[in-house]
Amino acid sequence: MKKILLFTGDFAEDYETMVPFQMLQMLGYEVHAVCPDKKAGDTIKTAIHDFEGQQTYSEKVGHNFTLNYDFDRVNLDDYAGLVIAGGRAPEYLRLNPLIIEMAQYFFKENKPVAAICHGAQILSASGVLKGRKLTAYPAVGPEVSLAGAEYQNIPVDQAYVDGNLVSSPAWPGHPAFIRAFVELLGAKIEI
Repeated sequence: MKKILLFTGDFAEDYETMVPFQMLQMLGYEVHAVCPDKKAGDTIKTAIHDFEGQQTYSEKVGHNFTLNYDFDRVNLDDYAGLVIAGGRAPEYLRLNPLIIEMAQYFFKENKPVAAICHGAQILSASGVLKGRKLTAYPAVGPEVSLAGAEYQNIPVDQAYVDGNLVSSPAWPGHPAFIRAFVELLGAKIEI
């Protein structure tokens, strides 16, 4: 069984944590959801970001999500890929040197990486985006460009693939995002 590492944290987007976690498990992957300074059984508080016609998303209280693996026990060689949840968590997770080293590892090893919404903030801080093409929540677009990447302005329900990296603007893109990620992992999806 292939193992997947999932970065999340307090006030990560609810759907962008729970849905990939559950979808990948449904497909038979072992998913380790981790957060710095937390252990298996600890919870994080999530936030629900919704698109209700304002100039940006609204934010509501989400669910408590239970982490299932200790951050301190992560052995990067055990993982076939990395998923980075969006929401507000990436803005502070990127301040953790181990998060940065872990993200860099997946690019150095050319393993599949899936970043949704604000997840690109971790990649920008990791210095792995120069010359890449990806999407993110539009407010993160300038940060992607400043990191030397070419921001892709695509519909919110789509995903963009560039080599080992799949990205999507937000949770409405989950079907395309997860499909592209598991194809990068080597899965064959028949319709």
